Amino acid sequence: QAYVSYSNVAALTHLAAKPGWEITSTLDDIKIWTHEEGDLLSLKIEMQVKIPSHLAFSLLSDFTFRQQWDKHFLSCEVLQAVNEDEKIYYVTSPPMTGHKPRDFVILVSQRQPCKPSEPYVVAVKSVTLTSMPPSPEYCRSEILCAGFQIYSDSNSTCTVCYFNQVTSGVMPYLAANLTGSSKSIEDTALECIKFLE
Repeated sequence: QAYVSYSNVAALTHLAAKPGWEITSTLDDIKIWTHEEGDLLSLKIEMQVKIPSHLAFSLLSDFTFRQQWDKHFLSCEVLQAVNEDEKIYYVTSPPMTGHKPRDFVILVSQRQPCKPSEPYVVAVKSVTLTSMPPSPEYCRSEILCAGFQIYSDSNSTCTVCYFNQVTSGVMPYLAANLTGSSKSIEDTALECIKFLE
């Protein structure tokens, strides 16, 4: 268990630190970056938010709030609170045209910064729980590596970076975006900023 939560945070930190991120879109408060490596596509969405970093951290690390701003989350419940910093959630997503709705069992690990220059971290990855086997109604999907890094810019502002490493499984959600308009990603980011502020 300790290894899984450590590797969850380490994977996100490693992804964030990779060289070769390319910026694809810039709005006032949102920048979208991509990183390609083999059949893995990673996204980074950087948002400028007018609230203190510790507040953004407490709002983003509780995934039961996620439906309020992310339309890809239909439902989200805590299956297991492993400890103060680790929770396992069960998430369902709405169906795409012609597909079954998807579901996920995810571990969310949160970490406070050790030094002021370091970010708050909320790392996410799929885990397997014997008590939650795949059901025929849903297409069980996997999150390889996703999450947030939250950097403090001042007492009242912060930069929130959302990362997601995408496999071919999550592609139907993003295919429409990446073919020309990243509208839905930007809409979700704007909703996230609105929710936080």
